Amino acid sequence: MAYELRYTRSALRDIRKLDCVAKKKLAEALERFKENPRRLSKKLTLKKLGGYRYRVGNYRVIFDIEGERIVILRVGHRKEIYR
Repeated sequence: MAYELRYTRSALRDIRKLDCVAKKKLAEALERFKENPRRLSKKLTLKKLGGYRYRVGNYRVIFDIEGERIVILRVGHRKEIYR
């Protein structure tokens, strides 16, 4: 079962700021990711950011799962995403 990806405005803004190589890696990783997101991700302890995180190299994707949808909340470098 493949999930549908949805992006918030802040996630789209974060993605636009990335360099071309990072955008390409992120796109490829999210295609693999949407097949089984819970297996590849970890739960966040701080719920105000989101429910889960997914690692793509030095970047983190913060997201929630709502039924058949994965809602991408934020995308950022691992040093800055949790601030």
